Amino acid sequence: MKKFIVSLFIGLIFTSFNCKNIENKSVSYQNGDIIFQSSQSKQCEAVKIATNSKFSHCGIIFIENGKTYVYEAVQPVKMTLLEDWISHGKESKYVVQRIKNANKILTKEVVAKMKDYGKSLNNKDYDLYFEWSDEKIYCSELVWKIYKYGANIELCKTKKLKDFNLNSPIVKNIMKERYGNKIPYNEAVVAPSQLYESEMVETIFNNF
Repeated sequence: MKKFIVSLFIGLIFTSFNCKNIENKSVSYQNGDIIFQSSQSKQCEAVKIATNSKFSHCGIIFIENGKTYVYEAVQPVKMTLLEDWISHGKESKYVVQRIKNANKILTKEVVAKMKDYGKSLNNKDYDLYFEWSDEKIYCSELVWKIYKYGANIELCKTKKLKDFNLNSPIVKNIMKERYGNKIPYNEAVVAPSQLYESEMVETIFNNF
């Protein structure tokens, strides 16, 4: 009887594991999906602390020639194959969200405009200073602007830099390195956490 219970327990573990993997592979991605992850760099840790979030990076999914890519603001702004993007995150964990009523809102014409606007930012340098301009771009700014100027949708309101949690020593050190004594507290900012918490989106996959 004891052997049977142990075998049953082990079987349930493997069944659960396989179901999780099947669920992962069965996600049906669409143009405009927003994907979130975390990594272990000093900047990413500072972003998570300042925004009270488990996420430090995000991108937008575009499907081209039958392949699924994440359009992301790294150095430089570029398209990255989905599987490669996932592997860059901590423990390959990620969350995918989709705008509500996407099938009605993200028509072929709207998606085309989003992609066209996104292409105008391709190869831009990554913005280490989180400035609200198109000269350089950071990750959540890229996603926000593609929706705003490609689909005429504001996923969330911007905040000011001073609205975030800037008291942590890690955050203070990063800001000191970047800005010296001229910290732009009133700069408009949008963080991955704001996109994730938007009332306009819903989660379609989460393995965090």
